[in-house]
Amino acid sequence: MEPPVRLASTGTIIHGVSVGELLGVSTLAEARLIAGESGLGRIVQRLNVMEVPDILAWVKPHELLLTTGYPLRNTPQSLGRLVADLDERGLAALAIKLGRYVDELPSAMAEQADRLGFPLILLPNDVGFDDILNQVLTDILNRQAAVLVRAEEAHRALVQVVLAGGGLDEVTTEVAALLDVSVAAVDGRGRVLASAGPHEAALRESITRDWPPGAAASPGARTAVSVPVIAGGHHHGRIVAYSPSGDIRDSDVGILERAATVAALAVTRQEAVNAVESKYRADFLRDVLTGRAGSAERVVVRARAFGWDLERPVTVLVAELDPDGDERTAQDRLVTCWTAAMRRHDPRGAVAGFSHEVVAVVDASVDASRIAKDAASAFADTPPVTFSTGTSRPSRGPETLPEAYSQALKAARVGRQLHGPGAVAHFDQLGVYRLLSLVNDTDELHAFVRETLGPLASDDDAENADLRRTLQVLLETNLNVAETARRLHFHYNTLRYRIGKLERLLGNFTDDPHLRLNLTLALHVLRMRGI
Repeated sequence: MEPPVRLASTGTIIHGVSVGELLGVSTLAEARLIAGESGLGRIVQRLNVMEVPDILAWVKPHELLLTTGYPLRNTPQSLGRLVADLDERGLAALAIKLGRYVDELPSAMAEQADRLGFPLILLPNDVGFDDILNQVLTDILNRQAAVLVRAEEAHRALVQVVLAGGGLDEVTTEVAALLDVSVAAVDGRGRVLASAGPHEAALRESITRDWPPGAAASPGARTAVSVPVIAGGHHHGRIVAYSPSGDIRDSDVGILERAATVAALAVTRQEAVNAVESKYRADFLRDVLTGRAGSAERVVVRARAFGWDLERPVTVLVAELDPDGDERTAQDRLVTCWTAAMRRHDPRGAVAGFSHEVVAVVDASVDASRIAKDAASAFADTPPVTFSTGTSRPSRGPETLPEAYSQALKAARVGRQLHGPGAVAHFDQLGVYRLLSLVNDTDELHAFVRETLGPLASDDDAENADLRRTLQVLLETNLNVAETARRLHFHYNTLRYRIGKLERLLGNFTDDPHLRLNLTLALHVLRMRGI
């Protein structure tokens, strides 16, 4: 369970003073606490006077209710239920004058106040309600004004941090100094992006552990608080504050909310910078892979500026989003997953996102399949979108990178055609499909399939598809009739009958090795191209 997220107040006055503090003001110096001592930490934001019997319809949370008991003079039995009703409506305390209209309070009322932690205060008879109202409201408003001034000063300091070029590290450091607490900026996945403060280690531990219901020391103080960082309608994470003494108050939370706003500015600014840098990286890598980046020396020098090492033997990987996925939301996630995987396995490798694919150039000695597996594992959080991966042969230098890119792209696309979405293929493992993929004239391939397979090239008739399957297994087993019958679960004589039917449709392929080669190629094309 995360630290509690503070809810915005619905009232005009959002700060106040505790009941315990109010008992120290001059007009209440002679007041006496009758019951409910455990509720002295309740916050008073308003005052009200009980002068009608139906006062419950007019009270508001965080009020100190003053009364002489006049509305209840004829029904003293109502006092017994009054505490529970006021507590249920969130009032801070009840202050009453005795002797004029109500002589004493029922014992059940005091017992209930102690049980609920609802302060009951006995007021001195020589103090007027107007004096109490004036002094207490003045104290509340002064407190709120001081808090607002402090929050405004903190906001100016935080904005100055960002205007001076500071990021999340500087924001958390400033907030930790202002509030004397530990502060962390956490992204949407719970990863700490920046932290500062005297209890940094405990803060990092507290972000992930469960918080008990009593994490706050009192209604006005908390051990840990979390506020969201939102910019442009997107949730970018949280600002989390931690104090082992439990002295994070509402006024501090207000500053944390200002800090979250400033953090959102820092995040969006960094995202804009990253977007520009990402575009430059992608444009440069695209030029390298298409042979338009200039000489090898120029490519190597510019690559170093991005932290890439393209002088060593490398392998090119292409991760291409499979069709039928929502590319708009998946592409950014694909780039993020591959960038993280590259950072773990080859920090000097190049990685960039294109329109609907990610290209990575990694050290040839690194296990490319391991990188692809790590990226796929992270990307699995966004089903049902998948991607297919292709790997090239090793490239010896920048001059051969365009050829390696073409190999990886071909491996990704052919692998998907052969094995479906999410395929992982190496260019050297494509076999005959590598040669077939070089034929760009699909009409010619269509014609070859129709001429070679005749009616078996179409799935219009279910029997044709069944016969094509029989032909494929026969060719795979090198015309071993017994093995083919076993694989297809046919009787031997049934298979002999089917072979005769196939030869009447296609020719005497059992005695003609050239025809068998053509049939094999046609079946490969049919499988690869989906004709």
